[in-house]
Amino acid sequence: MPLDPTHLAALSAILRLGSFDAAAGALGVTPSAVSQRLKALEEQVGATLVHRSQPCRATTLGARLAKHAEDIALLEAQALGQTSTPRPRLRLAVPADALATWMIPALAAVPDLLFDVVIDDQDTADDWLRRGAVSAAITGHDRAAPGCDLLSLGAMRYIATASPAFMRNHFAKGVNASTLAHAPMMVFNSKDQLQSRWITQVTGRRLHPPSHHLPSTHGFVDAALSGMGWGMNPEPLVRAHLAHGSLVALTKNAPLDVPLYWQCARVMALALTPLTRAVQNAARNHLHPTSG
Repeated sequence: MPLDPTHLAALSAILRLGSFDAAAGALGVTPSAVSQRLKALEEQVGATLVHRSQPCRATTLGARLAKHAEDIALLEAQALGQTSTPRPRLRLAVPADALATWMIPALAAVPDLLFDVVIDDQDTADDWLRRGAVSAAITGHDRAAPGCDLLSLGAMRYIATASPAFMRNHFAKGVNASTLAHAPMMVFNSKDQLQSRWITQVTGRRLHPPSHHLPSTHGFVDAALSGMGWGMNPEPLVRAHLAHGSLVALTKNAPLDVPLYWQCARVMALALTPLTRAVQNAARNHLHPTSG
């Protein structure tokens, strides 16, 4: 038996808004009706789809069904040429640095969609695609996830930067394996390997310096300006600081270029054509060409 669209809409609204009451308000029905629709859907699939917590959270199957419902709504809108409300919703995974530097213009260029953006590292964003949890992602891998199309976008350029005072305090004897091993650095989270990759690129060694964990792109820049540590900052965010002298590069002419790729589920490719074009245009304007 096919799944009832109103039941799927109730599931999506509960998970998107976090409560039965909020979902009821969005759907224009009573909370009791929302509860009944979810109960009917759970009985049909034979599994719990929502953890009744504050806020409500999806089970693994619930998240997949909610995304499926949103994908169907997007495909239907594309097939029928509809641009009226309610606008279809797209869930995608994007690295924080891409969102902070060049991705917003791409999203803004597609006003007919609502976006549910998941932040993850470019090296692991494609895991969301493999789990079926998103329909598109900006990734750092040149191999497409199963069932996905892949397009090369260019490279995000990072510069190892610190304040002049930090350089005097920690790198008076030069930037080398010995000084890098002891100078505090910033790390976005446990997945962030950019600083380690740059250290290996410059010294040929794997080091483990003391680190601040700062899960904020702009926080990285602010921390570098304040002298907390050094970090790999996106070139667009530090260009003016480098020109002004409030930040300096640890080593001249030693950027780290990180290739980025656009991946989207093949079944959604046609419906996502306007977004794909917008992503390519934004990347062309902001990223560096990749070699080869």
